[in-house]
Amino acid sequence: MRQLSETDRDLVRLANDPRLGRLLEQIAATGGCAQPIHLTGSTTIYDAGTGGVLRHYDTAAEPGERLLVRCRNRRATVCPACSRLHAGDTYHLVRAGLLGGKSVPAEIREHPRLFVTFTAPSFGPVHRANDGRPCRPRRSAGTCEHGRSRTCQSIHAEGDLLVGQPFCPDCYDYVGHVLWHTHAGRLWKAFTDNLYNHLATRAGRTRNALRRSLRISYAKVAEYQQRGAIHLHAVIRLDGACGPDSEPPAWVGPDMLAEVIRTAAAAVHLRTPYSAALGEHGLAWGTQLDVRPLRSLDDPNELADEAVAAYVAKYVTKGAAEGSASGTDRRVTSVDDIDHAPVTPHVRSLMRACWRLGGISELRSLRLRAWAHTLGYRGHILTKSRRYSTTYAALRAERAAYRQPEASAEERDTTVEVHWRYVGSGHSPGAALIAAGIAEDLARNREIARDDALARGDAG
Repeated sequence: MRQLSETDRDLVRLANDPRLGRLLEQIAATGGCAQPIHLTGSTTIYDAGTGGVLRHYDTAAEPGERLLVRCRNRRATVCPACSRLHAGDTYHLVRAGLLGGKSVPAEIREHPRLFVTFTAPSFGPVHRANDGRPCRPRRSAGTCEHGRSRTCQSIHAEGDLLVGQPFCPDCYDYVGHVLWHTHAGRLWKAFTDNLYNHLATRAGRTRNALRRSLRISYAKVAEYQQRGAIHLHAVIRLDGACGPDSEPPAWVGPDMLAEVIRTAAAAVHLRTPYSAALGEHGLAWGTQLDVRPLRSLDDPNELADEAVAAYVAKYVTKGAAEGSASGTDRRVTSVDDIDHAPVTPHVRSLMRACWRLGGISELRSLRLRAWAHTLGYRGHILTKSRRYSTTYAALRAERAAYRQPEASAEERDTTVEVHWRYVGSGHSPGAALIAAGIAEDLARNREIARDDALARGDAG
């Protein structure tokens, strides 16, 4: 007789639990979240005038005496259900800054707007997929000091495990790569400062005078290239002095803004703080800078606003899949964690460089060991300027207000007493299988609804 697996045994246990129906309701309420947060406690609503109890909720009657809430993890590799929700919020956040809505006036679509990609410099040659052409067909390239070839005549397909790996790991500047990652925030700040300075120079004004006439707004997302180095995709918009509610000066248009972006990025040259162990390292953007206008009219040569918003949303939810170039989803706590991480040899070397540099006393403030799982990059995946558009918090509040009916008149003048505490996370094996099924059903229903909406639009 075949022995039941752990998942099957857990499913049998759940099927015989009289509170299974309520558990299914909770899992469905979280959208099939793969790693739900478990809370225990109570909420009591009192009438402020009489002190009488209007409403009381306690987890004592819930399955396991716990309430499940979404984990809200953005990574699809951790929680597909919550990552889809996060991607939707990101799409609306970026789109609002391009086309208006969510408290942003529609007139901003006439402001100068560009989609810019900033890259990291080279830290050493790596193998690449070159659109069906040889990887690096250099003549008379010879070999490096370690005896490895500096050329590659192979044609690498997308997905080739060799793509992104250095020609010579011993020649590759792992220290420079990690330090560039950890100072990426400084590089972006230097670029935005330069952008104001260069615009002021073009206008023949001081920086302070320029700031009284315009404001630069942006939203940017970090994406890991196959070589394990991030590049930044940024939507950059020019507003008037009061932000999106005011028009920018007429003398600056998309072409001038694109030119100034190029000169401002090229002028960024920083140095890392001096270290007796490492000396100083130069910091600059890579030479590959892509600046593309965004479509304000129906010009097929320009990027569509919705396509850019969807593009950014896709990269925000990318997690660290096995063998990817972005490290791991969770922090590592020892060299042994790095040795057993499901990453490529190149990414493992970057993680080891973080761990090694994190042990140098002069670099402790960089907390490189804490960020070894992201290869030293310490920034958020998505950041934006304050006046670009709405916020994630505002979008979540709007969604909660839509789902929750308006309070009755007697409940508006109330006091609320809450007692909650965290008691765990995740699912049992059987519940995890149920949650995955619910998440898949919800995703399929959304696709059907979207296809129906598109069909009705085409028919109209």
